[in-house]
Amino acid sequence: MKPLIAITMGDAAGIGPEIIVKALSLDEVYGMCRPLVVGDIGAMGMGVEVAALDLAIRRVENPWEALFRKGTVDVLSLDNIDVDRLVMGRPQPMAGRASVEYVLKAAEMAMRGEVAAIVTAPLNKEAMNMAGYPYAGHTELLAELAGTEDYAMMLLAGPLRVVHVTTHVALREVPPLIKKETVLGKIRLAEEAARSLGIDVPRVAVAGLNPHSGEGGLFGREEIEEIEPAVREAQGLGMDVDGPIPPDTVFVKAAGGMYDIVVAMYHDQGHIPVKLQGFRYEEGSGRMESVSGVNVTLGLPFVRTSVDHGTAYGKAGRREGTANPQSLIDAIRVAVQMAEARSGIF
Repeated sequence: MKPLIAITMGDAAGIGPEIIVKALSLDEVYGMCRPLVVGDIGAMGMGVEVAALDLAIRRVENPWEALFRKGTVDVLSLDNIDVDRLVMGRPQPMAGRASVEYVLKAAEMAMRGEVAAIVTAPLNKEAMNMAGYPYAGHTELLAELAGTEDYAMMLLAGPLRVVHVTTHVALREVPPLIKKETVLGKIRLAEEAARSLGIDVPRVAVAGLNPHSGEGGLFGREEIEEIEPAVREAQGLGMDVDGPIPPDTVFVKAAGGMYDIVVAMYHDQGHIPVKLQGFRYEEGSGRMESVSGVNVTLGLPFVRTSVDHGTAYGKAGRREGTANPQSLIDAIRVAVQMAEARSGIF
């Protein structure tokens, strides 16, 4: 039986409802899984209108009532959006609160074993904070809910898989956070994640923090004092790990097939190469013609994947329905693969 995947609607004022209905209009998605939307039935109906698709929206009270049939979108509706008050394309407390409630509901279902994985549409950090949820994003929210301190963000696009040691912190705060045990923990998570993606003996590359990986201490000592010892210990544990490798070449090598996964030290160090792989901007149209890539939270007791883009408020609610669902489709595919690797078929 195909895995049951809970898809959270994200911020109702963004493109979440639109990209979800576009993805769920495809045979491809129903060939992979049994999708269940956790969201608001009124907002999902607006998504169908914007996308101009011939789809029925069907309310269910629990996963067992869902039909999982193309042409009908099953929605476990929390009824927490007043569509008459919703302002598309702007952060607002109602949408921020609702987006968090979808994630909490889906995570609870996953921890009870009712769904094999959760896939999240984008939420907005400002709207979340306006609603009283002071989180930097999904990753931190889910880690707190699951009670885990050993977690990491992984991004995937094309041949690149990247795990981050630090994420949503100011750049000046990164160097003090680069500690041996922290780096070692992310190496472990990266190796486990690569295995869950079907790689039997993952080749893990660890990026340096400083230019030229510190150049023997001339440009910083984090490589000598923290990163190299973590790499050596991982090697002693039997992992195929190399590093620290200068960050200006490690991603080129990984994209070329030399490594299966890269451990990056900070947010933009890992995000920029991944988005160069997955995003394509067309000057003539002024649009992103390709928006692919997947965000995965590692270290949780359940599988969670997400789109690798934001709420795109500038596109939200436009009647031409220009939002691209490719990243969501990719996120569903990765969730299915990782859930099956955990034998999570429900």
